[in-house]
Amino acid sequence: MVYSSIIQFDESGGAGRQSFDKIPLVDLAPLFDASDLGKVAKEIRWALTNTGFMYIKNHGVPTRLIDETFTEARAFFDLPAAEKKKLHIGNSGTTMRGYIQFFGENSDPARTNDLKECFDVGSECQGVESPFFGPNQWPASLPAFRETVSSYHQVMNELSTKILCGIALSLDLPADFFQGQMKRPIMIQRLAHYPPQTGVVDEKVIGVGAHTDFGNLTILAQDCVGGLQVLNHDGIWVGGNPVPGNFVVNIGDLMQILTNNRYLANLHRVVNTSGQDSYSLPFFLDADYDAVIAPMESCVSNNKPALYQPTTCGVHKFARLVENFPHLHREHVSGPGARPRRPRVL
Repeated sequence: MVYSSIIQFDESGGAGRQSFDKIPLVDLAPLFDASDLGKVAKEIRWALTNTGFMYIKNHGVPTRLIDETFTEARAFFDLPAAEKKKLHIGNSGTTMRGYIQFFGENSDPARTNDLKECFDVGSECQGVESPFFGPNQWPASLPAFRETVSSYHQVMNELSTKILCGIALSLDLPADFFQGQMKRPIMIQRLAHYPPQTGVVDEKVIGVGAHTDFGNLTILAQDCVGGLQVLNHDGIWVGGNPVPGNFVVNIGDLMQILTNNRYLANLHRVVNTSGQDSYSLPFFLDADYDAVIAPMESCVSNNKPALYQPTTCGVHKFARLVENFPHLHREHVSGPGARPRRPRVL
């Protein structure tokens, strides 16, 4: 079953992976105060080698800001459909900012229609600069929405930088190793709403179809309802249930390419059969648009040759999005993203 060009559960490029029945928890406190960097590095190494996912606690993000952002997300999705449609992501062209209606993005389009609606914002730009870089769209009827969501986006950017330091240390690299590709990264803060499903639920229509994330890192805040499921090595979907005060962090395609399959961009999906509406706040961090993504020297050897040809962050991400967003099929993109390709596996 092929969901992605990224190799799934392949042991080449790394030691044999261990199966799991729950997502591991990593305490970031020793990373923030530098009291035990080795402990954090070891825990991150195990989590990203074997599951591609981890809960994180003691992350430093104020509970009040998280709660306020969820409040604004619920308020936005409660707006009339016509008002949300005025902010449709199609208005933004290839900069990918705004509202995504139900079934407007499908993460596994050959198998699944995504029963979700979303709202995406990125770093604010004055005008359209390139794919993924342009002005945000904001709902005029929600006076606190822009400030709250922008503040949350900024805090997630800061947290992602710290997590990347921990990932670098877990690979025996300098803590600031990844910052060279993060001068002006592509990053999206998403608000997501999943209505409940009843009756017989199969793969044809679920909250989000099985997929890997495209970039380096995802930080997910869940409400108390949840719905996240992660595939383990026995082919069983493991629940990523909400844990109060914790985020879920996972890596994406770019990190798997960079680590030459040492770390796993794992398949996951969302299924909401709780009987309640579910809301989440995923933050996606990629890299600079023109950042070259290829297996790192430290992850390549005679015994573990490079598994991927070089690509760039922007080309890879745009190629994945074209498959998922119908409105991009009609776009004529010039420049580096004109003919996006998935990374080739050697």
